[in-house]
Amino acid sequence: MNFQALISTIGTLALILLIGFIWGKAKILDSVSTEKMSGVVLKIGQPFLIIGSFFGLDYTEENLKTGFMILFMGLGLHAVMAVISYFLAKPVRDMDERKLSEYTMFFSNCGFIGFPILYALMGDIGLFYGAFYLVSFNLFVWTWGILIIARGRSDIKITPRKIILNFGTLPCVIGILLFSARIPVPEVVQELSSYLGGLCTPLSMLICGANIARRSLKKMLTSGKVYWVCAVKLVIMPILVTLLTWGIGLPDYMVVFACVMSAMPGPTAVTMFGELYNVSPGYAAELVGASTILSTATILPVVKFAEWLTTV
Repeated sequence: MNFQALISTIGTLALILLIGFIWGKAKILDSVSTEKMSGVVLKIGQPFLIIGSFFGLDYTEENLKTGFMILFMGLGLHAVMAVISYFLAKPVRDMDERKLSEYTMFFSNCGFIGFPILYALMGDIGLFYGAFYLVSFNLFVWTWGILIIARGRSDIKITPRKIILNFGTLPCVIGILLFSARIPVPEVVQELSSYLGGLCTPLSMLICGANIARRSLKKMLTSGKVYWVCAVKLVIMPILVTLLTWGIGLPDYMVVFACVMSAMPGPTAVTMFGELYNVSPGYAAELVGASTILSTATILPVVKFAEWLTTV
């Protein structure tokens, strides 16, 4: 594992976050601009990021088999994390804040932040694994994730169309089909995917930094419930995932991979759903902001723990 590259990547992400914060304070990035940037990330950057992650490796039956092993591992891990987060969010009394706390404990920013971390640690194979993992992630986001937000609400529904036809799941399916069918992709398309997919991480960190600038840092970083959610999201959950995958005898690289994916901060989707359905959007922004800030200090030791565990 290339931990030197990991440290460099975490530092770079932290600096982009800081720039977004400064630009937010200076009103260069206001709520209107960050909303439009979020649309670019979600509707343009994310699909190309996912599809492009299949272009870095040549087709082999072993790679395809491993990819589907990652997918099924992701489904199993998300099922386990759903149960854990449900119970660990119960100390949060306000119902809307409890739902957002559970959502943040459960889901991770495993694409926009997870992908550069995976690339730093594993190279192209890490992005390939990540693309298959995102299939399970998006299936749960648009099913169990919606159910979390919909508790006590009759106006929020799950539809088969939303489960499949969204900007996360559909690119995963397209990428897997292209890879499995060994369809040659022109170099210009690969370059296009690289450029547009590369927008995701810097833009998402700038957006997060600008959103933090619009909240009270003192309130965000002195809230006991926010720290509890971050402790579960960034430390407790990834350690439990690491111990589980190691305990059932998965290969070492899968143990470390699972640790990385579960150790990422809260997903930007929690703020999207918070605003869309008017579920404590301010609290949602605080959870994403605090977990993103704190993750710059927690990712390295947690991943180090996973590596140590696989070598004992």
